[in-house]
Amino acid sequence: MKILVLNAGSSSQKSCLYELTGDRLPADPPPPLWGAQIDWSHQPGKAELKVATADGRQFAETMPSDSRSDVTAQMLKTLWGGAVQVIGDPTEIQIVGHRVVHGGQDYQQSTVITPEVKAAIDRLSVFAPIHNPVNLAGIEAIEQILIHVPQVAVFDTAFHAQLPPAAFTYAIPYEWRERGIRRYGFHGISHQYCASRAAQMLDRDLKSLRLIICHLGNGCSLSAISNGYSIDTTMGFTPLEGLMMGSRSGSIDPGILIHLMRQFHYTADGLDHLLNRQSGLQGVSGVSNDLRQIQQAIAQGNDRARLAIDVYVHRLRSQIGAMLASLGGLDALIFTAGVGENSPSIRAAACEAFAFLGLKLDSTQNDSASGDRDIAAPDSTLRVLVIHTQEDWAIAQECWRLQQQASVLSGAG
Repeated sequence: MKILVLNAGSSSQKSCLYELTGDRLPADPPPPLWGAQIDWSHQPGKAELKVATADGRQFAETMPSDSRSDVTAQMLKTLWGGAVQVIGDPTEIQIVGHRVVHGGQDYQQSTVITPEVKAAIDRLSVFAPIHNPVNLAGIEAIEQILIHVPQVAVFDTAFHAQLPPAAFTYAIPYEWRERGIRRYGFHGISHQYCASRAAQMLDRDLKSLRLIICHLGNGCSLSAISNGYSIDTTMGFTPLEGLMMGSRSGSIDPGILIHLMRQFHYTADGLDHLLNRQSGLQGVSGVSNDLRQIQQAIAQGNDRARLAIDVYVHRLRSQIGAMLASLGGLDALIFTAGVGENSPSIRAAACEAFAFLGLKLDSTQNDSASGDRDIAAPDSTLRVLVIHTQEDWAIAQECWRLQQQASVLSGAG
């Protein structure tokens, strides 16, 4: 089975093609046959396309970006023609999976895309105005090119669908909750993959584990996993809630917003830009949203850069403690995504606060850069794992499962 995955963001899109054989999923993620990335952020009015194949071939092109669907079509043509061709024709693709950021209250699992599902994704754009529209554009682009191929929506909110009411309800008038204003949680595809991978690495049944997963990238979120489900998480109604992030503020006193509107005449759009684009590490440091550049500034004696890291670590420790309270205990702490996977200093600083629980790091393993690993010392009471998150593979797995279910149902009929 050949599965195409599209993971669309506001200014970029990652895509890959997996080939699966046999009647069960492989234990370890296979490398994709083909992978492509489109970036709209580097040159105004231009899209940069980069493609690489499993056998080492590469292709790059810059093209006009007037239409996202046209750029996507050009990208897809490299699958069956040109220097990075990996299939004979489009009919070899059997199913397409899409990351969709917001599924609202209605979509609590991956779903085959129908006109009704598309309408819901569009309707839910009011909750995710940056992401859902581009996710929908990717779906519609595939409809035009791979006309009869089934498509699957894998929702980033779905893994958090089992949050208990006490965790997803805001302390606001109840009728607001009935209008959909509640905590949803995000990064669910990553959290789900890392939870399953942790169980595999620890050789334990996932349902027996209590896990805290730290997804630390430009966007950051934590989840508390019990009995295989997310029971608490830091992001809420939007991805703005929770931890300090690259350019997002994370949680702040809502009274600040009222103050800014009253005293400085901020508009909704102005506050949106301030909190999502000019805050977090970027806002406090005045240097960058990139942790590496901030650390370089610290080495040069930049006090604001040092303060930014101190606030980041303080908030991270505080929220890990909150997740720990929700779980009532812990078997493993997991770090993933760009910062989580690549910053030994952030991992060490986060873990240092929990030495009273008997958590000990193996400094050699923590400083290593060799893939998925346990970085806890042998005598640590808790395991600490670094896991390379593979959202695209998680989406492909969901497509495979739905296709298998459809085959079983078809055979039964």
